[in-house]
Amino acid sequence: MSGRLAVPGIRIRPDGDNAVKGEAVKASALIPRKVLMVVAPVIAAGVFTVAWGAYRYAAETHSAGDIAAIVGLFAAIALAERFPVPVMGMGAGGVTLGFVFSLASILLLGWPAAVMIVSVAPSLTHLIGRRPLVRVAYNGSMFALSALAAGVVIDHLRGDSVGILVAQIVVGALVYYWIVNLILISSVLSADSGRPFFKLVWENAVQTTPPFALMGSAALILVVLWQRAPALSVALVGPLLAIALYQRSTFKAMQAMRLALTDPLTGLGNHRSFHERLQRELDNAEEKGTSVGLCLVDLDNLKTINDNHGHPVGDTVLGYIASRLRQGGEAFRLGGDEFAVILPDHDERAATAVARSIVERIAAQQIDGVGPVTVSAGVATFPTQGAGRDELIRLTDSALYWAKEDGKNRVRAYAAESILRANLEQLADSPDRAARYRAAESLAQAVDARDVFTGRHSQRVGDYAAQIARRLGADEPTVELTRLAGSLHDLGKLAIPEELLHKPTALSDGERLVLERHPQIGHRMLESLGVEPVSEWVLHHHERWDGAGYPNGLAGEEIPLGARIIFVADAFDAMTSEQDPTRAHREPRTADEALAELERCAGTQFDPAVVEAFAQELRAAPAPDAVPA
Repeated sequence: MSGRLAVPGIRIRPDGDNAVKGEAVKASALIPRKVLMVVAPVIAAGVFTVAWGAYRYAAETHSAGDIAAIVGLFAAIALAERFPVPVMGMGAGGVTLGFVFSLASILLLGWPAAVMIVSVAPSLTHLIGRRPLVRVAYNGSMFALSALAAGVVIDHLRGDSVGILVAQIVVGALVYYWIVNLILISSVLSADSGRPFFKLVWENAVQTTPPFALMGSAALILVVLWQRAPALSVALVGPLLAIALYQRSTFKAMQAMRLALTDPLTGLGNHRSFHERLQRELDNAEEKGTSVGLCLVDLDNLKTINDNHGHPVGDTVLGYIASRLRQGGEAFRLGGDEFAVILPDHDERAATAVARSIVERIAAQQIDGVGPVTVSAGVATFPTQGAGRDELIRLTDSALYWAKEDGKNRVRAYAAESILRANLEQLADSPDRAARYRAAESLAQAVDARDVFTGRHSQRVGDYAAQIARRLGADEPTVELTRLAGSLHDLGKLAIPEELLHKPTALSDGERLVLERHPQIGHRMLESLGVEPVSEWVLHHHERWDGAGYPNGLAGEEIPLGARIIFVADAFDAMTSEQDPTRAHREPRTADEALAELERCAGTQFDPAVVEAFAQELRAAPAPDAVPA
């Protein structure tokens, strides 16, 4: 047996997260005992109620008009059940307008007739739609019991005033749906899913109150028109039909927009949705002076899962991860095995606690056929760390990289010093050249991120330096060491105040002295890590050929060759970059203009042999990212 038991008048898409919005039992070949203990009494009570209502109604004399009223309301409910009105947040099925006619039938015809109408009409529609018999019986029984309870209460509210009529509608709606229906559906949901009963009641009530309140108002209009003249009630068909058609059109448009922002595999927001939402939260936090936490989550060893079990199993694991992320905050899938969770009003401690609970919750579960899976997570917060969207993402990604490199299945919050130390140790300790250069690249990105005007300056200097070393005849290990040193030449700027790095005007003598300390700082960071001669080259990369440089005033051949190479590469990129902070008042030069300046200063500022080698390299093939002549 397949299908599900649903809240009367509501149809919800069958993903697990929608159970709280009206989804009930997914019937299987064997109904679980705890579910059966809820379903069986409700069906028995419903059948008895319908039979009792039919007996009470048959015992009385009725006119042809009464029979016509029953037929008309019966047809209205059946048609309403056949064509539900979609509502965002309630799944594609949305709500049906049957509640309008059900509530009206209780007031106009009394509970015996209403019990028959509200139970048989939707049951007939569902049977024609080949719904499972258990589901049809349960839904019909809930309708009958709801109508009985509402009818009995309304019978005690006697009078012909407008106030009494409004009270009958309000009380009838409360009893029919917000009490009986919610209790019954939440009971079966709780029995099936194991979720707390009262939590389900509350979630269903919050989700369904607006549409059912509006339908209660429509029921009041229908009753007033009917009491004036039954034929006038037909006038309500037009507005209800217009609302239904408009809502269908609106729903389709909103659904298309939602699909454009949703990852189809997991149902989470996609990369575009993530960036838009994060920017809104950052703008809101900046306006209110609050904080925003960002957590990036990466599934460990997805490739191994795909290789061992196949991509469909890998997709299942990704869906499992997504379901756990929903419990932490607003979650998104950025692509592949990477997810994001946005945490408004979370400082670093609170955001890290959420990330840790996600990692622990996922690691504690077993996935059929796969076993335990783990994730790594990185955390950063605005405004204490990331000053904007892109920087916050970058810092969080650095923390995630640290968590992965530190053994996986763990959380790391961004801390510049800790991540710097982790990457430096990776640089020194790893025998894997690729890992060493990944660590160097991460450090170079950290430098360039603080010196925002220079973009990928450190990486370009490393590339230029490697080209020069190769042109000078260095072997490949030396070329790669030169590239590494070039990428790390400004490492010491991590300890320089950002306001100094970003200052758009000329530096004072004192400020320039502070800035000129960055080679010594970078040297101290590197010297204890066994990456010689990189640390020495970084220390001396601002020494001049004529001895007028810093920090030690070395001249000529006293300056290590690697440092002389980096000095030329650094100067060339500074001249051709868009907005170097020390040259903010100057337009970037073309490659030919920059080369001419290097050649003019060869023998005083730069090593002539290094300049000549770079000139040969540039003329042989255009340097990457250079401004064309």
